[in-house]
Parts: sequence; C-alpha cells; structure tokens
Amino acid sequence: MTRRSIATSASGPLEPLRAGFVEWLTGQGYVSTGLAGQLSLFDHLDRWLAAPGWGLEDLTSAVLEQFLRCRCDEGYLTKLTPRGLVPLLGYLEHLQLYAAPVAITTTADEIVERFRLHLLDERALGEGTAHGYVHVARAFLTTRPEPLEVSLTGLAAVDVTEFILARSTELSVSGVQTVVSGMRALLGFCYLTGLTDRALAAAVPSVARRREELPRALSSEHVERLLHGCDRTTAVGTRDFAVLTVLARLGLRCNEVAALQLDDIDWTAGQVRIRGKGPRMENLPLPTDVGEAIVAYLQDGRPACVDRRLFIRSCAPRQGLTRQAIGGLVRAASVRAELTPHGPHRLRHTLATSLLREGANLAEIAQLLRHQSIQTTVIYAKVDHDTLLDLAQPWPGDTE
Repeated sequence: MTRRSIATSASGPLEPLRAGFVEWLTGQGYVSTGLAGQLSLFDHLDRWLAAPGWGLEDLTSAVLEQFLRCRCDEGYLTKLTPRGLVPLLGYLEHLQLYAAPVAITTTADEIVERFRLHLLDERALGEGTAHGYVHVARAFLTTRPEPLEVSLTGLAAVDVTEFILARSTELSVSGVQTVVSGMRALLGFCYLTGLTDRALAAAVPSVARRREELPRALSSEHVERLLHGCDRTTAVGTRDFAVLTVLARLGLRCNEVAALQLDDIDWTAGQVRIRGKGPRMENLPLPTDVGEAIVAYLQDGRPACVDRRLFIRSCAPRQGLTRQAIGGLVRAASVRAELTPHGPHRLRHTLATSLLREGANLAEIAQLLRHQSIQTTVIYAKVDHDTLLDLAQPWPGDTE
C-alpha cells in the first residue's frame, strides 16, 4: 500500500480545516513526530470520507468505527482505536462540527446518568466524589434482575446488605466507605424519584473503624524543604514551586488547583476565584508570596498555549494539569525533600493545624477551607493539645 505524504493536501470534506488543525495542534504543544502522526490520520480520514461522497454531517460513532477497521485492514500500525481519534475529534468539537454521542442504551445506564446529574446539580458534589458514587451505583444496578423498574420497586434492606457485604471482601476500609456513602446517596435518589417505594438509605450499615485518625500535619521545616526542593531555574521547577505555594498557603484541594484559570486572578483587587465543590465559586485573598510565585511562573515557566487554565503540562498536548498530575507532583516533591511520600491534602491539613495553633478559631478555619459544615472542621480541634488539656477533667483519685 502506498500512503500519501503528510505534506500532500487532503481532498475531502476536511480539507478546508487542515490549516486550522495544524495551528490548533501547534497550540497544544505538538511538534515533529506527534504533529506528523495527527496530520497523517487527518488526511487518511479525509480521503476515506471523500471516496463515497460523505461529509462531516455523516461523521457518527458507527462511521468512525468503520474507518478504524478499514485503517487496520489497510496495514496501518498506529491510531487504530478511538483513543487515537481524540485530538482530531476534539478539534471538530471545538468548531462545533462534531458532537460526541451520549451512550445511554439501557435502563441501568439511564438511571445512572440521572443519578450523576442529581449529584452534580442538586447535591452540588464535586466531580471526583460524584464519579465514585456513580461507579457504586452502576455496580449495584447491574446486579439487579430485569426489568429494573420491578426489581427496584421491590427492593429490600437485605438486598442492600448483601451487596455491601459482597463488596467488602474485595475492598479496603476506605473503599467500603465509598460503597456505603454511594449506596446511601443512590437509595435516597431512588426514593426521591419514585424508583423505590421505601426509604432504604437508613438500612445501609456503617463501617466500623478501629480508630479515627488525627489530621497529619507537616512541620514548617518540612514545608520549606518541599518548596526549596523545586529547581526554579527550570520551567517545570518554577511551575511546581507555584503549585506547592498555592497548596500550602491557600489550602486548596488538588482539583481546585487544577481548575484555576488565568481569568480567576484579579491582580487589582488581590483576589483569586476558587471553583469549589459542585457549582460553588468563592474568592480568597491572594497573599503576596503566592502572587509572586504565580507571576514568576507566568513570566518564565508557562508555555504558550490556547488552554486558559493556569497550570499547564510541560509536554504535548499543552493542556492544564489534572488533579492526578498535581497529586503526583506533590508526591515527587516530598520524595525530593526526603519526606514520607504524601498527597496534596496533607498541605491542607498542615495549613489548618498551623492556623489553629496560632490562635485562629474553628469558624475562621472553616471559612478559609470553605467547609460547608463546621462539623467538618471540628476534627482539627483534636490536634490542639494545649486547649484540650485545659478542658480535660481530672481523673478521680489523681492527686497530681
């Protein structure tokens, strides 16, 4: 088989978009081989669509599956799965010329999708928490016999208990806690929407734990070691220093750092806008050292790209860091500092603990950490040993 050079212009419905696609890929950080591979795929799809006279309006998931099979049959060795089409389809979606299909094919899928929207819109949960609950819901619903409408209507407490007990043999304590929380949310949703005729959320058993762990905070010396471990003479080191400074000084969650955008920083007012759990948007003061770290990154470390998120990957595609990438960044920094590897939430605990020891009250800490309930913040009272000693009652018979 003779393949066309990537320099040869396409001749089908995609041809007018080729130059824009090149510019878009370049803005994403693609260079050399990566750019060549994407353009080769672009030209191949263009020729393949042109042969039967198809246009962009014919580009469906079934047509794309047929194209990938054809690509495999013709002897291509790369980009043979839907994953390989992600950059091209992303560009077409950006131009509103293609819409990814919503795969809802069964009753279980429909319930799961409605449950997901309920978690995000009605309960204002974060994407990560909602994803975990949706995973639990899908696993439970697939164990129910068809038709689901009948089996859910007759759902009993014993069915819920059996499912949780079966999953508990496969998971850690934290994993079982996610299952328990997810099941309570699902059963509440099912009762609210009439899928079940009884409120079964209370029937979900609790998870027994040996002890409730105290928040584990780093010392100020350890925080300094984390920050000083970043090589600020490099673009990556400048970015990592800025990320760590934001985490340590503002106490943000890793998904909140990942969601930060260039437009979220109001340099005039000295504020930064935080996208919290669900649809919540809140402003926090921007400390001087945090602003200086971000400015240094913007001037010397942030690559040019079309993505408006603040912290960007150092390699193609040039997109914003994910929450997983930020977690890996913090763990790598802790290893460089010769500390026990830990995640971003440890810095959030550290900020709250240090503020409490400096005299801040729980209400002030709750406001900074943006807790919806003060009960979430109460856990930090356990680390204030001096105050707890003042409150403690003497042991009967103790003469000291």
